[in-house]
Amino acid sequence: MVALRRRRTQATNPRPELPESMADGSDSDWDTVCEECSSGKQPAKLLLCDKCDKGFHLFCLRPILVSVPKGSWFCPSCSKHQIPKSFPLVQTKIVDFFRIKRSPDASHISSSPDSIGKKRKRTSLVMSKKKRKLLPFNPTDDPQRRLEQMASLATALRASNTEFSNNLTYVSGKAPRSANQAVFEKGGMQVLSKQDAETLALCKNMMDRGECPPLVVVFDPYEGFTVEADRCIKDLTIITEYVGDVDYLSNREDDYDGDSMMTLLHTSDPLQCLVICPDRRSNIARFISGINNHTLEGRKKQNLKCVRFNIKGEARVLLVANRDISKGERLYYDYNGYEHEYPTEHFV
Repeated sequence: MVALRRRRTQATNPRPELPESMADGSDSDWDTVCEECSSGKQPAKLLLCDKCDKGFHLFCLRPILVSVPKGSWFCPSCSKHQIPKSFPLVQTKIVDFFRIKRSPDASHISSSPDSIGKKRKRTSLVMSKKKRKLLPFNPTDDPQRRLEQMASLATALRASNTEFSNNLTYVSGKAPRSANQAVFEKGGMQVLSKQDAETLALCKNMMDRGECPPLVVVFDPYEGFTVEADRCIKDLTIITEYVGDVDYLSNREDDYDGDSMMTLLHTSDPLQCLVICPDRRSNIARFISGINNHTLEGRKKQNLKCVRFNIKGEARVLLVANRDISKGERLYYDYNGYEHEYPTEHFV
């Protein structure tokens, strides 16, 4: 029976029941070892390359894989993984890629610091921390640098075959929008206040105009695509909304091969639970890393918090800074409470 699981593509269940002789994690009954850690333990999490047949633990790969991918899988050597080709730093191409709204009297991406500044002066950081009011992100002042930031995101999206979207999407064959009702949340869901809703709307409007959050996507050979702050970000700042296709968790428990599925709605009825799947459509949230939330060191690295809100009756997920973030600091968030199926103990 063990031989049936030697080829990764035949492992239809990423977590099969192991024979009793293998339950203790010993290597004696398993002839394949991980190329990274030289151990054959946890064979249910050991992938075999479909070309060279070498083994790799899901959690030893960089970036980590949460579950067994569908279809063929090739190890880093056989896939000849290279640094992705950069998206052209051409304004018209970036404008078209992100579907930025063009102003009739403007030929380039620009911000309105005066109007945005007036909006922000209504709420000081001190008052925000006391009343827990959210802050809008502060775009980079230099238009050229904003183009570079957006180009870095376009590079990552294109390399992962992901279409840019800044909103939750409802696709035929998946969960309909009518299923996303915050009132169904088990235990209730906090309602986003009117002032915070206005702040979120301001962030969305800035994005529509090409005034993106001060973030840059970088490619790390160890972690894959990750996100760094490109300027200082204050505590309680809205970084982005977590978006993607909305689907029922029951549809994704066995066949989803991504590492970024996020809880949207946790209901008493398991068949009504919803998740956000950013594998086809998403924004920069897809590339912000989850952290090891089982250790003190991991919790110290966390600088963002995933928070679910009831916004006009629908569940939405926001990534919010939970402390001041320095320029150049890599962003990490903790999951929002119900992703127990993910092996976060292996996250960086």
